[in-house]
Amino acid sequence: MSDLGAGFGYLMKGQRWVAQHGRWFGFGLLPGLVTLVVYAGALIGLGYGADDFVGWATPFADDWSSPWQGILRTGLTALVFVFGLFLAVITFTAVTLLVGQPFYESLSEEVDRSEGGDVPESGLPLWRELWISARDSVRILLRVALYGIILFACGFIPVIGQTVVPAIGFCVSGYFLAEELTAVALQRRGMILKDRLVLLRGRRMLVLGFGVPLTLAFLVPVVAVFLMPGAVAGATLLARDLVDPDAAPGPGPGPGTADSGDAPAPRAWSA
Repeated sequence: MSDLGAGFGYLMKGQRWVAQHGRWFGFGLLPGLVTLVVYAGALIGLGYGADDFVGWATPFADDWSSPWQGILRTGLTALVFVFGLFLAVITFTAVTLLVGQPFYESLSEEVDRSEGGDVPESGLPLWRELWISARDSVRILLRVALYGIILFACGFIPVIGQTVVPAIGFCVSGYFLAEELTAVALQRRGMILKDRLVLLRGRRMLVLGFGVPLTLAFLVPVVAVFLMPGAVAGATLLARDLVDPDAAPGPGPGPGTADSGDAPAPRAWSA
């Protein structure tokens, strides 16, 4: 159980790190702010257009008498908006990490640099890093969706569905959120998704102690924007202690590397 507290400690260490490095905190806010504006615009558009979409999708109800037509379409409009809001919550972190890949990599490198020792670099061009991040994010989201379907079905079990299942759901979300955040540092160390998952499974309680409190905070996207820089910093500190940076594979072809066949490229982003 001590690992739970240690995992939460990494989260706090990350927030303290960005608080002490104000320039990097502001730098790390940019991707989250951009994503928040885009998501807010999409949700506003959905709010205005959901009723028209429902009307288009339910032509069979055009001839229904009042109040049944109104009840059906109002209910479906609410469901469409709630579903859109749910998608926004579960995808916000993944999209922010994708948009902010160059920013968060630079922040993560600075954390490594400030802690001393070597600063691993993937050696991959930016477009390849973005592709790998997008591909891995989709794989993680598919895993989350699969667990979500199973947990949704279990939610109909009396008592357990209203107590145990939600707790398990937060643990699943926290685990995969921690994976996405540590991926910024671990991918620079040449670790592919499969290897990262094996590494995190070896310290489940530590990972949950980091990811679950963050998941609860990230339920509010505005909060996620301000916590994201510190979350990336804390995930980098966590990754440093999960692996030996000196033993991490270098850039270039080889087993366990993020990709092969790509020549090293210089980093083009800095704060």
